[in-house]
Amino acid sequence: MAQNNSNGNSNSLQVPTGDNKYVTVFNDPVNFNAKHPLNNSWTLWFDNPGKKSNANNWEQSLKELITFDTVEDFWGVYNNIMKTCDLSVSSNYHLFKQGIKPMWEDSANKHGGKWSIQLPRNKTMSDIDNIWLYTMLACIGEAFEHESEVCGVVVSVRKAFFRIALWTRSSDNRDVAMSIGRTLKGQIGVDGAFEFQPHHDTKTGGKPWVV
Repeated sequence: MAQNNSNGNSNSLQVPTGDNKYVTVFNDPVNFNAKHPLNNSWTLWFDNPGKKSNANNWEQSLKELITFDTVEDFWGVYNNIMKTCDLSVSSNYHLFKQGIKPMWEDSANKHGGKWSIQLPRNKTMSDIDNIWLYTMLACIGEAFEHESEVCGVVVSVRKAFFRIALWTRSSDNRDVAMSIGRTLKGQIGVDGAFEFQPHHDTKTGGKPWVV
């Protein structure tokens, strides 16, 4: 997780200047002053469009919450936002690389697709927070062989299920897509089929790839 990031940080710790001794979160979870940089900066978004939302006004409900680029700042965010299991129906968290909006129309997404799985609420309610956490950790920790293909991940809260989805930059290379899908499934340890579908096929109902 703590390697070169998009801002040119090296894989060494970010430490204070001067004579102060650096203290990591592993030494002192409250008074640490050193941070472990991520390879990329990530932005957390939230929306709860409600019943009156449609394709024309959905973007108005999308809120950019915060951007972080270190391990410690990720945990600071995660520990201070509402957990997925407590969100109201129709809510969505989106975690995307900085500069990419969680929209099909974004230039990074428009030629891509998504891996997704639906998790029944009655079976996964107690586990969904951990499943979402492992999904985010797989992304910010760059667990994927084709990491540059990963744009972001989404968790959606619906009346009967939760949905986890990972968005990719492209959708025309089956081997690359399948590699990402297999890694995602292994990282979060969930039974059931993950399906990949290009964004442009979502409305036409093309047959998805499955792992």
